[in-house]
Amino acid sequence: MRKTLLLLTLCASFFGLDAHSQEPYTLQVYEDAVFYGMYEGTVSTPVPEGAIRNNNTSYGKKLTAEQIAQIGNKLTINVSASALCDDYDRIGGVNLAFVPKGATSYEYRGVRRIEVGRFITPFMNNITRTPTSVPYTFDVDNLTYILHDEVLAAEYDFWLELEIYGYQGAPNANTGGAQWDFLASGLCNNRNDVYKGSLELVSSTDTSVPARGDLYFKDMAFKFELKNYVQATETNYFGQGTDELNTTVRSITFTLDKPIKDAEFSLITSNHGSNSGGEEYIRRWHYAYLDGVEKLRYRPGENCEPYRQYNTMPNGIYGPTILTAAQWAQFSNWCPGARIVTRVIPLGDLAAGEHTFKITVPAATFTGGQGYFPMSLYVQGNEAIAANVDGFAKNSFSVYPNPVTDIATIASTGEPVKSFSVVNTLGQVVLKGNGAAINMAQLQNGVYIVNAEFDGGQVLTQKIVKK
Repeated sequence: MRKTLLLLTLCASFFGLDAHSQEPYTLQVYEDAVFYGMYEGTVSTPVPEGAIRNNNTSYGKKLTAEQIAQIGNKLTINVSASALCDDYDRIGGVNLAFVPKGATSYEYRGVRRIEVGRFITPFMNNITRTPTSVPYTFDVDNLTYILHDEVLAAEYDFWLELEIYGYQGAPNANTGGAQWDFLASGLCNNRNDVYKGSLELVSSTDTSVPARGDLYFKDMAFKFELKNYVQATETNYFGQGTDELNTTVRSITFTLDKPIKDAEFSLITSNHGSNSGGEEYIRRWHYAYLDGVEKLRYRPGENCEPYRQYNTMPNGIYGPTILTAAQWAQFSNWCPGARIVTRVIPLGDLAAGEHTFKITVPAATFTGGQGYFPMSLYVQGNEAIAANVDGFAKNSFSVYPNPVTDIATIASTGEPVKSFSVVNTLGQVVLKGNGAAINMAQLQNGVYIVNAEFDGGQVLTQKIVKK
């Protein structure tokens, strides 16, 4: 295995069967961050504390080691978006970027990333009408294994990005009338602030979740523009097109050095088409394959009525008539104000060697060479954990509470604890002792590593936060 016993991963310490529950943890990453016109030059207004501006539509902020250490194996991302001077429905989303270790900034297209969640902004008049914001919630437990992976963390810092696209003066046929009263009021004259957004992480630990093996992870596509009128290239990570002109199909090959268990694809697609092509409004069957075997077929779309409340500017999608779910199913796969589904495709166990993902939308039509389906994809799995190593169960060791204020306890269902040492992030031993009780009251707040030696001579480690 790629991690030795001396470097017991957080898969054991955070996710073990016998781990003690940590207190719920909430982290406000962004609060009322302001986004600007997507077609304009990058603004120079102040950015949220600790963040960088990638462009007018995107902010990035690094998650610190201390913050990551407090994230358990359950994770939810809550986003709130509120229109300022925007007048159209567009895309927003949350990304996890992999930035070279220690970097204080990065070029947007110069780093790897995965799309964590995608949403559609509403036609919202936030100045004269209510509600003033729309909530989006993403359950992303699988990200906890990525955030706690030691191999990735040794090479990258994890930056969380919030993106909201918007523009004042969109080419909408519904110009004029009461829905545009906020523009007619003059309150948005000479302004290019289009949205504000907030993002928080909420995490906890479920002690019933079994330990997992070493992580396998590969990012495969980020908002790839799937369309049938451009030839795709194999080397463009942020690419576009199709494998074969006049068809809508994309294949991506990846190679496993060793077998993995419990593999799954995480796939996000949404439909964008020209007014004449209508791809935003026509529900097309999508087919996803692994190695030529169909794994999922789906037709994007849902009942849009629950999101009508957020569309305080009437538009051609939410007309005056309330539609049934059956009627919506025949009309639209695009609901302004809705969260777009992240489709998790279980793959089971995969053998070492080459594998190919393929997605195709046979009936898609892009009239006049317009429109595309932005597609994001990554694959994740794990190696098996041996049930016992030299007679000692890997998931029988934990340190709690975590975070800790003063006394932490080393718990084990196996051998008794003989001694311990506590190491800071500089590699310095700051505390030693015997037994299972660790008095950390005099240590500074921060992240530490607890090395616990057991009677049989085995030494296991766990990361802990002192606060």
